[in-house]
Amino acid sequence: MNISIHTDSNAEDISVSITCKTITPEIEKFISMLRIMDMKLTGISENETYILDAAEVLYIDTANKKTFLYTKERVYETNLSLYRLEEQLVEAEFFRAGKSSIINFRHIRSLRTELDGRILVTLSNGEKLYVSRQYAGVVKKKLERRKR
Repeated sequence: MNISIHTDSNAEDISVSITCKTITPEIEKFISMLRIMDMKLTGISENETYILDAAEVLYIDTANKKTFLYTKERVYETNLSLYRLEEQLVEAEFFRAGKSSIINFRHIRSLRTELDGRILVTLSNGEKLYVSRQYAGVVKKKLERRKR
Protein backbone atom coordinates (compact mmCIF):
# COMPACT_ATOMS: atom_id res chain seq x y z
CA MET A 1 0.00 0.00 0.00
CA ASN A 2 1.28 3.43 -0.92
CA ILE A 3 0.16 6.44 1.06
CA SER A 4 0.68 9.93 -0.25
CA ILE A 5 -0.43 13.10 1.47
CA HIS A 6 -0.78 16.41 -0.30
CA THR A 7 -1.23 19.68 1.55
CA ASP A 8 -3.16 22.53 -0.01
CA SER A 9 -3.55 25.80 1.88
CA ASN A 10 -6.71 26.53 -0.14
CA ALA A 11 -8.42 23.25 0.79
CA GLU A 12 -11.58 23.81 2.81
CA ASP A 13 -12.09 20.18 3.82
CA ILE A 14 -10.19 16.91 3.90
CA SER A 15 -10.51 14.85 0.73
CA VAL A 16 -9.52 11.18 0.61
CA SER A 17 -9.03 9.37 -2.69
CA ILE A 18 -8.44 5.62 -2.98
CA THR A 19 -7.02 4.10 -6.15
CA CYS A 20 -7.12 0.31 -6.37
CA LYS A 21 -7.55 -2.56 -8.81
CA THR A 22 -10.54 -4.01 -6.90
CA ILE A 23 -12.29 -3.29 -3.62
CA THR A 24 -11.01 -5.82 -1.10
CA PRO A 25 -12.21 -6.46 2.45
CA GLU A 26 -9.23 -4.46 3.70
CA ILE A 27 -10.28 -1.45 1.63
CA GLU A 28 -13.88 -1.81 2.84
CA LYS A 29 -12.56 -1.84 6.42
CA PHE A 30 -10.48 1.26 5.76
CA ILE A 31 -13.47 3.10 4.26
CA SER A 32 -15.69 2.20 7.21
CA MET A 33 -12.99 3.45 9.61
CA LEU A 34 -12.91 6.78 7.79
CA ARG A 35 -16.70 7.05 7.86
CA ILE A 36 -17.03 6.31 11.56
CA MET A 37 -14.29 8.83 12.44
CA ASP A 38 -16.44 11.59 11.02
CA MET A 39 -19.79 10.50 12.50
CA LYS A 40 -21.25 12.21 15.53
CA LEU A 41 -24.21 11.31 17.71
CA THR A 42 -25.89 13.35 20.41
CA GLY A 43 -26.73 11.89 23.78
CA ILE A 44 -28.19 13.26 26.98
CA SER A 45 -26.78 12.51 30.41
CA GLU A 46 -27.65 14.32 33.65
CA ASN A 47 -29.68 16.96 31.75
CA GLU A 48 -26.73 17.88 29.51
CA THR A 49 -26.46 17.15 25.79
CA TYR A 50 -23.17 15.65 24.65
CA ILE A 51 -21.73 15.29 21.15
CA LEU A 52 -20.25 11.81 20.88
CA ASP A 53 -17.95 10.24 18.33
CA ALA A 54 -19.86 7.26 16.93
CA ALA A 55 -16.65 5.22 17.23
CA GLU A 56 -16.87 5.54 21.03
CA VAL A 57 -20.30 3.91 21.19
CA LEU A 58 -20.07 0.23 22.16
CA TYR A 59 -23.73 -0.54 21.58
CA ILE A 60 -27.21 0.96 21.47
CA ASP A 61 -30.20 -0.43 23.31
CA THR A 62 -33.86 0.37 23.84
CA ALA A 63 -35.86 -0.08 27.04
CA ASN A 64 -39.26 1.30 28.00
CA LYS A 65 -39.55 3.10 24.64
CA LYS A 66 -36.29 5.00 25.25
CA THR A 67 -33.03 4.58 23.33
CA PHE A 68 -29.63 4.57 25.03
CA LEU A 69 -26.05 4.90 23.75
CA TYR A 70 -23.47 2.96 25.79
CA THR A 71 -19.81 4.02 25.89
CA LYS A 72 -17.03 2.76 28.17
CA GLU A 73 -17.57 5.70 30.52
CA ARG A 74 -21.33 6.30 30.56
CA VAL A 75 -24.80 5.77 29.24
CA TYR A 76 -26.54 8.49 27.23
CA GLU A 77 -30.17 8.75 26.22
CA THR A 78 -30.93 9.77 22.65
CA ASN A 79 -34.09 11.03 21.01
CA LEU A 80 -33.43 8.99 17.86
CA SER A 81 -35.20 5.69 17.36
CA LEU A 82 -33.27 2.45 17.04
CA TYR A 83 -34.42 2.16 13.43
CA ARG A 84 -33.12 5.66 12.60
CA LEU A 85 -29.77 4.97 14.28
CA GLU A 86 -29.47 1.69 12.40
CA GLU A 87 -29.92 3.55 9.09
CA GLN A 88 -27.29 6.15 10.02
CA LEU A 89 -24.71 3.68 11.32
CA VAL A 90 -24.91 0.78 8.89
CA GLU A 91 -21.90 2.05 6.92
CA ALA A 92 -19.88 2.43 10.11
CA GLU A 93 -19.70 -1.25 11.14
CA PHE A 94 -22.74 -1.17 13.43
CA PHE A 95 -25.23 -4.01 13.03
CA ARG A 96 -28.62 -4.98 14.39
CA ALA A 97 -28.22 -7.66 17.07
CA GLY A 98 -31.84 -8.06 18.09
CA LYS A 99 -35.20 -6.33 18.25
CA SER A 100 -33.87 -3.79 20.73
CA SER A 101 -30.11 -3.54 20.17
CA ILE A 102 -27.36 -2.50 17.77
CA ILE A 103 -23.69 -3.40 18.33
CA ASN A 104 -20.53 -1.65 17.14
CA PHE A 105 -18.60 -4.46 15.42
CA ARG A 106 -15.30 -2.71 16.16
CA HIS A 107 -15.79 -3.15 19.91
CA ILE A 108 -16.28 -6.91 19.81
CA ARG A 109 -13.55 -8.76 21.70
CA SER A 110 -14.90 -12.30 21.30
CA LEU A 111 -17.86 -14.32 20.00
CA ARG A 112 -19.32 -17.63 21.08
CA THR A 113 -22.12 -19.50 19.32
CA GLU A 114 -24.68 -20.89 21.75
CA LEU A 115 -26.62 -24.14 21.32
CA ASP A 116 -29.82 -22.25 20.53
CA GLY A 117 -28.18 -20.44 17.58
CA ARG A 118 -27.66 -17.13 19.32
CA ILE A 119 -24.19 -15.59 19.52
CA LEU A 120 -22.76 -14.39 22.82
CA VAL A 121 -20.68 -11.28 22.17
CA THR A 122 -18.11 -9.97 24.64
CA LEU A 123 -17.36 -6.29 24.09
CA SER A 124 -14.09 -4.44 24.64
CA ASN A 125 -15.25 -3.37 28.12
CA GLY A 126 -16.07 -6.97 29.12
CA GLU A 127 -19.83 -6.54 28.83
CA LYS A 128 -21.71 -9.45 27.27
CA LEU A 129 -24.64 -9.20 24.85
CA TYR A 130 -26.53 -11.70 22.74
CA VAL A 131 -27.09 -11.56 19.01
CA SER A 132 -30.42 -13.23 18.27
CA ARG A 133 -30.67 -16.15 15.85
CA GLN A 134 -32.44 -13.86 13.40
CA TYR A 135 -29.38 -11.57 13.16
CA ALA A 136 -26.59 -14.14 13.73
CA GLY A 137 -26.12 -14.47 9.95
CA VAL A 138 -25.09 -10.81 9.71
CA VAL A 139 -22.24 -11.41 12.17
CA LYS A 140 -21.14 -14.54 10.36
CA LYS A 141 -21.04 -12.69 7.02
CA LYS A 142 -18.95 -9.89 8.54
CA LEU A 143 -16.51 -12.45 9.92
CA GLU A 144 -16.29 -14.24 6.56
CA ARG A 145 -15.47 -10.98 4.75
CA ARG A 146 -12.63 -10.34 7.20
CA LYS A 147 -11.11 -13.80 6.64
CA ARG A 148 -10.62 -13.29 2.91
